[in-house]
Amino acid sequence: MKQKIVIKVSMHCSKCRTEALQVAAVAYGVNSVALHGPEKDKLMILGEGVDVACLAEALRKKLCHATIEIVEEVKEPSPPTPTPTPPAPPTPPPQIIYCQQPPQFECYRVVADPSPAPCTIM
Repeated sequence: MKQKIVIKVSMHCSKCRTEALQVAAVAYGVNSVALHGPEKDKLMILGEGVDVACLAEALRKKLCHATIEIVEEVKEPSPPTPTPTPPAPPTPPPQIIYCQQPPQFECYRVVADPSPAPCTIM
């Protein structure tokens, strides 16, 4: 069971933030730690089987003030069920268009030369 935990911690400087992150990161069952809130004064912790009271006590020892604000179970998002798509209508066969053109031919006419040339070799 995954948990989401938000703990408000008194963090006055970057050194306090670093110490708070280190204490939370080494706790048993913690998967991720992030700063949260508009003033970055809260730790958002995600993990499985985290002992919240023990974690808050460790933060109080190190930083003097820690308040548990939210402890909730994170539900895994279920994978979306694929919606069955209706089968596509059958596509009609492609239309074949035949064009018939009249046959093309050229007409030639043989014309006799009225005055034959005097030289027959050429």
